[in-house]
Amino acid sequence: MSTEIEPGRIPRITRQFRLQWEEAQGCHVLLYPEGMVKLNGPAGEILKRCDGERSIDGIVADLETQFAEAPNLRDDVYTFLSTAHDNQWIQFDA
Repeated sequence: MSTEIEPGRIPRITRQFRLQWEEAQGCHVLLYPEGMVKLNGPAGEILKRCDGERSIDGIVADLETQFAEAPNLRDDVYTFLSTAHDNQWIQFDA
């Protein structure tokens, strides 16, 4: 099931997950009662910004500023957020 991502929506990490930097793994992880999801660098950067305050377009703008050399960030962010929503890692507040 793919979720339609709208620019003004505000994502946040769902309650059963907790995002944190895991020194032993050398990456961000999503912790949940049954285990852990190890995230690659871009996924961690996107989820760090899913704070319930920034819109999806705000997240994209922030990432484009920080990673100006990376092409097509918007498409990658939208694709990842759709997957994250389908996996119930995030929810949308607006």
